[in-house]
Formats: sequence, structure tokens, C-alpha cells
Amino acid sequence: MKAIRDAYGQYLKECGDKNKDIVVFDADVSSSTKSAIFGSAFPDRFFNMGVSEANMMGYAAGISTMGKIPFVNTFAIFMMNRGADVIRNIICYGKLNVKLAGGYAGMSDSFDGATHHAIEDISYMRVLPNMKVIVPCDVISTEELTRIAIETNGPVYIRLSRDVMPDLYDGNTEFKLGGSHTVREGSDYTIFAYGYMVHKSLEAAKILEEKHKLSIRVIDMYSIKPLDTEAIIKASKETKGLITVEEHLINGGLGSCVAEVVAENCPTKVKRIGLNDTFSETGAYEKLLAKYGINTEQIVEQILDFIK
Repeated sequence: MKAIRDAYGQYLKECGDKNKDIVVFDADVSSSTKSAIFGSAFPDRFFNMGVSEANMMGYAAGISTMGKIPFVNTFAIFMMNRGADVIRNIICYGKLNVKLAGGYAGMSDSFDGATHHAIEDISYMRVLPNMKVIVPCDVISTEELTRIAIETNGPVYIRLSRDVMPDLYDGNTEFKLGGSHTVREGSDYTIFAYGYMVHKSLEAAKILEEKHKLSIRVIDMYSIKPLDTEAIIKASKETKGLITVEEHLINGGLGSCVAEVVAENCPTKVKRIGLNDTFSETGAYEKLLAKYGINTEQIVEQILDFIK
């Protein structure tokens, strides 16, 4: 087990060893995002722009036109809100080769409250033309998705968490844009999740099987855009209903993605589990997950209610 931010920071440094075109920007939170690991190793390729997110995006956009691969780091909420104009009108419009690493996503920056919680970033990033959106859930997927971001030409948003996550994948697992992984087989219902909610969904599926004799398939939708529509269609045909679980507002997130695919291709019942049209608040991380219905026990209860 390792914190996602630590895995990201260390792997970015390793990539910098091999690829001299990688440059890194941060907005005065490099000790939190762990981009400081890269900065310590390559000070000539690391730029702390201060609390000036929009300017940071602009500098990254410019340097990308010179053949460099800029990684822009800050908290996901500041990435989206303060950098929105440049992300849309320069980076995405110009299809520039900029990688956006949004740290402390969801409610993982727990004690800093609503102003620091990114619970709408997926909905914003996924609607932008040319933007790719990927979300790791453990050390291996963090490394693999960071590698994919480097190899992909054009803007990529990587949603990163602050917290420690259990190991799920081994080094032989293959990842690709537009892919997903079935991490638990099941025949009754299917859960789609990403990030930390993959682990919570696996815990919930185990309880549902042991206590309620339900066979639950769990799929890690690590690629939000492009989306693995085939996995959604397949699950809609093979199981009785679909559930999405995400540390995000239910409007515009993965739940909306799945519902859109289902509506156009294979109508079936869909239950969206996430924050429901509300801002979050300050508190311990696991207590916040419980309050907003996305800890293991609440996921189980909501699925049982959905089935009834």
C-alpha cells in the first residue's frame, strides 16, 4: 500500500530520468502533489509558479509548442476552477501536449473542506473536446496511466488522490486509453467505479455475496474519456442492472457517462451512487465518505434498496 501522490511523484521522477523533454510545473504545493521529487532531481526542468494557476497553465501551453512535455500539478479543484479558461481555450482548443495532474481529488483533502474538494472535475474535464481523462486506483495503475499520458499526444487529465490505497494490480496488467478492468466477476449486478471507490465497491460486493447471496461484478473504469462503452453494453446485457460509484457529484460524472451509453444502446436500470447535488464539508476522510453515502456500508445499503 502506498499513497497515490507518492507513487505519482516517484514515477514522474523516474520518467524524467529517461525523457529529457519532460518538464514539471507546480503552483506552490509541490510538497503535497509530490512534484517536488522531480524538482529535487531536475531543478532546471522544474518551475514553481506560485499561487498563479492560470499563468502556470499558460506557461505550460507555451512550452509544449517547443516539443516539451509539461506536467502541470496542483490540487484538482484549483486546476479546474482557476485554470478553466486556459485549459479550454488554449490547451484543449489547440490540442496542445499538456498533462494536467489534479491532486487531492474528491474529498481526499478532507480537513480543508468544500473549497478544496474536487467533486465536479470529472464532469468538467470530460466534456472538453480533445481532453483525455484517466483515474488510477493503486500504485501500478498510477505508474501505467502516467506512462500512457506521456505517450499520448494531446491534453490529458490525471485525477489523483491524496490517500493511501490498497494494491490491486500487478506489473503484468495492461492499461490503455478507452479500457477498463473487470476486477471481480459477477452475474447479478455490475458496479462501475474509479479511484478509491473501486476498493470500496470490492468490499461492498464481498458483503453482498456473503450476506445476501448476490453475485456482483466490479469494473474499474480507469479511463473515463475515452470510455469503454463495450464493457458497459456487455454488462447491461449480462447482468440485471448497473450501479456507478464515484467520489464525485452524480450529475455529470461516471454515472452520467454510463447512463448515456445505456440510453443509446441497451436500456436497463442504472443506480448512481455519489454526492447528490451538494457541497462537501470539513472532516475526517472516512467520516466524509460515510456522510455522503460512499463508504462500504452505505454502498451496500443503496444497492440493496436499488434491487428492492
